[in-house]
Amino acid sequence: MRKFNPEGTLITTPENRSYLRSQRGLEDAMARERILEAYTLLCDSNHNLIVDLGCMKGIIPRIEGAAGIESGATKDIALITKVSKPVSFVVTGFTQDEQGNLMAVLSRRKVQEDCISEYISHLAPGDVIPARVTHLEQFGAFVDIGCGVPSLIPIDAISVSRISHPADRFKVGQEIKVVVKAVQNGRVWLSHKELLGSWEENAAMFSAGQTVSGIVRSAESYGVFIELAPNLAGLAEPRDNLFPGQNATVYIKALIPEKMKVKLIIVDLPEERPELKPIRYFTDASHIDRWVYSSEASGKLIQTIF
Repeated sequence: MRKFNPEGTLITTPENRSYLRSQRGLEDAMARERILEAYTLLCDSNHNLIVDLGCMKGIIPRIEGAAGIESGATKDIALITKVSKPVSFVVTGFTQDEQGNLMAVLSRRKVQEDCISEYISHLAPGDVIPARVTHLEQFGAFVDIGCGVPSLIPIDAISVSRISHPADRFKVGQEIKVVVKAVQNGRVWLSHKELLGSWEENAAMFSAGQTVSGIVRSAESYGVFIELAPNLAGLAEPRDNLFPGQNATVYIKALIPEKMKVKLIIVDLPEERPELKPIRYFTDASHIDRWVYSSEASGKLIQTIF
């Protein structure tokens, strides 16, 4: 069974480079229906993609640029935005450009349709899969779940700790894990927070009496919510002149499993903007059926059933 990866996964691999090294390599890849990757040089006025293969240029005709382009289900912006980025494709033939130079004819659509039929259509709720962040909007993060096939993580599914924008958690090009919440009518619905640990798992990384760094997530009249980890935030006393995304040094006054609360005291407000930290995932499983966030001592049940 072929493996379908987010675009950009194969481009630096020795096998991919070997196939792109010569016309013979491309012919071999065509015979074997190998999925290859290369960078797009430009999108011409007819929205054909011109790809740098190294040994020659390749052309992805507009209707071969993505699944759904021909029917109109996918808009041409999906092609325009691929310039200077890696694309997945199979070699389907060879032609000559206007100057008589040999060019490889490529299909990204074929790869995406195969990815959908052989991989994505078989996904089930609870499956944990790799993804690559492609762009960020106020309402969520768009990700590539295989060969450029897009899906969305809504902002409220990114983490338990609330963020004002997905850029507070991700950056474009970042490789992440996601969990499938549903597959409906060919669309895949994703979540992320269930992979970032329960309240108890996150609280176990801290202890009362420690002074640690955090990030202000919201300032309310009754207190300031400060994130210690993506799935753990605490509350400090109200304070003026705070803004979401601000660095904060805090003293951990208490961790209360019965109430799932963390009491904090703000010690300092460093001027530096916080940097994105590597994401810590609390599971290596390829599938989860159930995730419980709440602590046993709380008497509450906060969970996701897949």
